[in-house]
Amino acid sequence: MKGLPENKWIRGAIPALLLHCSIGTVYCWSLLKGDIAAYIGRSKGEVEWAFSIAIFFLGMSAAFAGRAVEKDIHKSSLISAICFAAGFAGTGVCVYFKSLPGIYLCYGVLMGIGLGLGYLSPVKTLMLWFSEQKGLATGLAVAGFGLAKVIASPIMTALLESVGVVKLFYVLAVVYFIMMFLGHLLLKKPEGWVEDQGKSSAKVSEILKNPTFIGIWLMFYINITCGLALIAQEKDILSTVGASAAAVGLVSSLSAIFNAGGRLGFSAAADKLKDRNTIYKVIFIMSIAISLITIFTDGVNNKIVFLAIALLCVINAGYGGGFSNLPTLLSDRFGMKSISQIHGLALSAWAFAGLTGNQLSSFIVSRTQSFTNVLYVTTILYAVALVISLVLVKPSGEKNK
Repeated sequence: MKGLPENKWIRGAIPALLLHCSIGTVYCWSLLKGDIAAYIGRSKGEVEWAFSIAIFFLGMSAAFAGRAVEKDIHKSSLISAICFAAGFAGTGVCVYFKSLPGIYLCYGVLMGIGLGLGYLSPVKTLMLWFSEQKGLATGLAVAGFGLAKVIASPIMTALLESVGVVKLFYVLAVVYFIMMFLGHLLLKKPEGWVEDQGKSSAKVSEILKNPTFIGIWLMFYINITCGLALIAQEKDILSTVGASAAAVGLVSSLSAIFNAGGRLGFSAAADKLKDRNTIYKVIFIMSIAISLITIFTDGVNNKIVFLAIALLCVINAGYGGGFSNLPTLLSDRFGMKSISQIHGLALSAWAFAGLTGNQLSSFIVSRTQSFTNVLYVTTILYAVALVISLVLVKPSGEKNK
């Protein structure tokens, strides 16, 4: 868009928020799956897979499209807007015709591709505009992804009651396309910056064999898996401790605020640290501590409400912080030239965690009827991630390239 001020807020932060506040509504699936399952006459477990497929295609599209995003952010952001909005509207059509495979295709595959491209598109642009505060910049954008649930949840709840689950998808498809298209028009790299259109300096085979990259990938995967394992059970955990339906809604919004706050707070704090990997160590230690406290007091089964809320808030904050610190940690270790490609490859961890996280907790709860057993598993995994962060993720400059 010509004639607009060329500054980091108009050309970087605002378009990033427009894109991420739209695609972040994928996390509102828990509000919709029950109504969808009832409407099409299928179980919640069957419908749940649409979300897992969406996260898988998010990660994989980001992994394979990283180089394309690097070349042309405008084309990738436009494709993202089209895929996401078309997938959202298509989901409404498939719900109307009671087609579960169609829901998997539209919400899972098509929206998932839109998610991956939309997630990547503004990240490098932000880091270029905010070169001295890269953590704050990526935190702002990724916080939008987390805040989307807070903003969209009451709107979706109202639409469910007023127009029903099918028309909800049509209405929001139009709204999100307008937001994302505006973000696409505004998004622009700083004046004078020209992408290298030649062959990428980052070879995928070399990146995937790099010990530091492997360590970052593994600890990122574990953090998402554990986060999803508990976030997916949020409503059931709160119901078990005796929270009312109204309280569940309030706590859900509170945990989403912690999710967004963790994305912004942890990444901004990392700008002040010598090594951004320190933030991951803090996240894992916090997550282990609150999990052990809950385990030893049997907080969920003993219906200790404040402890269950604290658990969900801390896990959400660490989950969000893990996302916002990923691109800046990678840029510190591998440089800015091919950061979209490297970031995309790292986001493949999100794809696999999307298939394992909520399914892991659902399996444990279905077999043992105990949320405490989920905590045993996630605590061990957090401890493994802490060891990886300490041992495998080398400080900047130590054989990372």
